[in-house]
Order: sequence, then structure tokens, then C-alpha cells
Amino acid sequence: MLYRLTYWSFLLCMWGLLGVGGVVAWYAANLPPIQNLEVPPRPPNVKIVSADGTVIANQGEMGGAAISIKDLPKYVPQAFVAIEDRRFYSHYGVDPQGLARAGYVYLTTHRLTQGGSTLTQQLAKNVFLTPERSLRRKIQEAILAVYLERKFSKNQILEMYINRVYFGAGAYGIEAAAQRYFRKPAKELTIAEAATLAGLVKAPSSLDPTKNPKGARDRAQLVLDAMVDTGAITAQDEKTALATPVKVSKFAARSSGNYPADWISNQLSDLTGPLDTDVVVETTIDAKLQNLAEQSLRQGLDKSGGKLRVSQGALVAMDPDGAVRAMVGGRSYAESQFNRAISAYRQPGSTFKPFVYLAALINGATPDTIRDDAPITLAGWSPKDFSREYRGPVSLTTALALSLNTVAVRLCAEVGPKAVVAVAHSLGINSNLDPNPSIALGTSEVTPLEITSAYATFANGGRMVIPYVVKSIKTEKGKVLFQRQAPGNQRVIEDDKVGMMNAMMSQTLTVGTARKYGLPGWQSAGKSGTSQNYRDAWFIGYTSHMVTAVWLGNDDGTSTSKMTGGSLPAQIWNEFMRGAHKGLPPAPLPGRPWVREAPPPEDVIAAQPQFDGAPEDQPVAVEPVMTANAPRNTGRPIADWLNRVLGR
Repeated sequence: MLYRLTYWSFLLCMWGLLGVGGVVAWYAANLPPIQNLEVPPRPPNVKIVSADGTVIANQGEMGGAAISIKDLPKYVPQAFVAIEDRRFYSHYGVDPQGLARAGYVYLTTHRLTQGGSTLTQQLAKNVFLTPERSLRRKIQEAILAVYLERKFSKNQILEMYINRVYFGAGAYGIEAAAQRYFRKPAKELTIAEAATLAGLVKAPSSLDPTKNPKGARDRAQLVLDAMVDTGAITAQDEKTALATPVKVSKFAARSSGNYPADWISNQLSDLTGPLDTDVVVETTIDAKLQNLAEQSLRQGLDKSGGKLRVSQGALVAMDPDGAVRAMVGGRSYAESQFNRAISAYRQPGSTFKPFVYLAALINGATPDTIRDDAPITLAGWSPKDFSREYRGPVSLTTALALSLNTVAVRLCAEVGPKAVVAVAHSLGINSNLDPNPSIALGTSEVTPLEITSAYATFANGGRMVIPYVVKSIKTEKGKVLFQRQAPGNQRVIEDDKVGMMNAMMSQTLTVGTARKYGLPGWQSAGKSGTSQNYRDAWFIGYTSHMVTAVWLGNDDGTSTSKMTGGSLPAQIWNEFMRGAHKGLPPAPLPGRPWVREAPPPEDVIAAQPQFDGAPEDQPVAVEPVMTANAPRNTGRPIADWLNRVLGR
């Protein structure tokens, strides 16, 4: 009886082993030949830094640079070993106890609720396999783990693991996680911080310390207990770590610096081609100004957004040569990664009028040229001024400062909408613009970035700029992959016309629609704008030092509560520009100073509430109509000056 029992038991074991071997062989056959397997290189990291070297963001699939174990405190890798794989240094890629436990649970419940994976198996899964939970994947994982153990040392495996494992919030690898959660390099992690990150690996989303601080603390304590058990730290080390709670930073996730960082990432392939190594991108972004821009926009929306029924905004600040110094693409990057500064096409309203006035100047008008502020109808369209009152004959200076719609429409009809569109394009507007009379009131959509660059032409003395943010791209070892050359910006506005435009637009901030928001000591100029039905509100202003645009509105295009460009947008602009100019010596705007030909009929610009002209009737596309109110100052034919503007 004993003999037969032994015989059948041995036979069953043999068949069982053959069956297991067959299953393993079957799944192994679906893998590529082991001898041909190579661990793919870690995707390159893109470190984006401000002009002063401050790290703005780490971009790329990993989101952080690779780091050597020897550069880390010993307790950092030991934390992962303690909680994830205590027998890491004694097994050969597969832990029989862990596999047996996972297999038993699977056979009894038919669910893979127990992992049983070693660190080597987890690395094999991350490098070679998909994250599916199946028996096939577990077997393939084990086979690949044995292969990795034969090919690499334990420390090499551990280093690859901590540089590739996912920690949540888009952070792959220990360096990215340290920056994301603690705003510090991984080599500066404390014991408590290392335990927090090691604990995250199990469930990065549900244990995110920025969203579930209690869950993260409880898990970190388990890691610390495991580290004591394995001898990685002492009981006193654990006591000290528990007595000093970690300070988790929420800033990195919501930092507005991610807006320009995303924009930069989209440009890299055009600047360098495919990357095969970590790189450092030096930008024109000023870290202090970026923080100031974010703060100014957010505080303005927090304070008045509810009352004015406005939820979103964007701010772009650049040097007059086109170097972007700050860019905020929305109220909160954590809530929305859509960059409204470069991708939101919105009606600019009256901020488009300077292009109409510039076209008129090129056609022979001057700031003192008189036009009637009076009712006008073009093919059934009758634009009105915001106040519904008309001032009669006014100078162009007064009309622009008070944003009078009827005068802008008259000027557009005189020179022709196509000429106005050509002027806007010559200054750097790239969007399609409909050449109809309503273009005078900014009915064609543009982005904040492109209209800011167009205004920079007024601030730099008449040269068109192409906005840029990347100064250089280098490898970590210093090899230059890209270096921006000094731009040869083409002059598109003559010096006298620049002087005229700056003289007129400076009135906006002294007696016009934004008169409360001038910059003390600085000659500043700009224009407010409000689109139809109060959907968009803008203020774009500049000095000889900086050009800044602020847009406010709602993503779904709903109307605000009668918010105009001369109100909250101008206030946010003023808040930012005051900080940006602090401590700088004032300098005048460029251009030949405008000398008045004769005093205009009005002695002073009439007082005006803090509004700007906003079209209240839906504009319709009509053919250009020449009014009887022809220009008093006739100049060269339109074709001649248009060719000159376009550089033909």
C-alpha cells in the first residue's frame, strides 16, 4: 500500500512538473529570443531652466534625469528593497515564496490579488511587458527576471528600477519624484521622504501625498518599520523620521512654468531633431517674473472673477525683441494644461484698432487728423460707441484713447479692410483675418502670443519680431545642440510713424480707457479691448522695457458680467508691470517724437468711464465702402504704401 502511494505520488509530481514546464515553455515561446533582448535605453530627459538657471520643469517620458545609486544616500534604495523585495540580494530574480503565495491565491480565487513580484520582475514588466494582470504575463515576467539577473548586477538592476518606476503625477524615476513632491534633488532626500516615495510605488494615485496625506503617512510608516526590520535604519532613525513630518510641495504640479515648458517641448524636434541623450534647455523665461505673472493673474481672478463671471485668463510678457519672459496659459495648470496664451483663438476687440490707425498714418493721416464720431451705416451694419453718445469731430488721438468705434470703422473703410489686414500681418499677426469692415473692431480671432508680438513692434522702434523662448540646448556634458542667433528683425514701421503711434497709445494710460493704470515714472502705452457680448476682455500695454498682454474670458465662450478691457485686465497688467519694472531706470518709448501740427478742436479729452468701445450689434461681413469723409491728409496711393509695409 505504501509503495503504491509513493509510486502514484511520484508519478503525479512528475506529470505536474511536466505540465508546469510545458506551460512555461509555451509562454516563453511567445517571447523574442532571450539572447537578442536588450534593455532599451531610458528615454532622454529634457531639463528646462530659466535665464538664471532655475529649473522650470523636467519634460520627456520620464520627467526627470537618471541618477546613479552611488549619488544617493544609502537609505533611499534600501527603502525600496525593504518594502518591495526584502530578499532582493539573495534570490535569482524570482522569489519562490512570493510566487507560491501568489499562485495559491490565484488557484483559490482565480484572481491575481497578490503580486509576489520581486524588484527584478517589476523591472522586467516595466521594460519588456504590458501592465496586464494575467498568468501568462506573470510567467513571462519570471523568465525575463532570471535573464536580467544573469545579465546585470544587483545594483545595476536596482538602479534601473528606481530610475524607471512610476511614482504618480507624471513622475517616472526617483529624481522626477523628488522634484515633483519635495522640490529637491533625490540626493537630498531625508529618510522620511525616501520612505514616502518608496511607499508610493504600490498605488501611486491613491497614495499621492498631495491628495491623500494620511494614506501616504500610514504607508510611509510601514516602510520605516520594514527598514528597521531589515537593518537599513535604526529604531532611533525611525523615531526621528516620524517626529519630523515631510513637507509635500503642491507647487510643482500646478506651477505655471509648465505652460512655457510644454510649449518648448513641442519645439525641440524642430530645433535639434531626435534626442538620444538628456539635454538642458536654457530659456528666456525669468523665474521671478513667471511667478509674478502667475500670482497677478490668479489673485485678480480669485478676487473679482466670481463677481464678473470670468473663469480663465492668460498673460504673456516679452522683451521688445520678442524674448518671452513670462507666460501663463490659464488660471491653474493643475486643473487645465491647455495653454491659452498660444492656443486660444479669441476676438481681440478694440486691441486690434492700433493696426487700423497705423494703416491710416501710413496713408497720410496724423494724430491730429480729424474724423467725425457720428453714426455710420455700412451695408446695413451700424456700429455704435460704448456710451451710445457721439462727440462729433475728434482727433485720431482722442478717438483711439477713448476707443471710439465709429472712427475706427471710418478709417478702415477709407484705407480698405485688405490694407488693414496687410498691416496686421506685417507686424506679426499670423492668424487668418477676414478683410471686411468689422475687422476694425477686432472680430477675427488671434492668440495672445501673436498680438503681443505685434505690439512689440511699437515698443522696439518699428521692427517686426518673432517671439522666441529657447536660447540654447546642450547635452548634460555641455555639447551645444542649438544656439539661437541674434535676430535680424526687419523694419516694418518708419520712425516717425512709430513716434505717432506711441504718442497716441500713451493717451490710453493717461486720459483714456485705462487711465487709472499707468506706470509711475515710465512712459507707457497700450490699448484695451472688449469683444462682442463681453466674451473677451483684453489689455495690452508696453514700455521700452517690456510688452505684456492680459486676456480674460471663459473657455466655453459665455459672456462675462460686462467686464471690459479697461477694468480687471488693465488692473492685472498694472500689478504685473509694476513688479516687472521695479528698480529699473525709466526710459522713453522709441520713435521720432510727434510734434503737433495744430491744436485739435477739443481742448481736453472728455472724461470717460473706465470702459472701452465694445460692439453691441453682431457685425456682418460687408464689402468695403468708402465714406464721404475722405482723409484730409492725402499721401501716396494705398498700393505704394502697402508694398512698402510688406517689404516688397
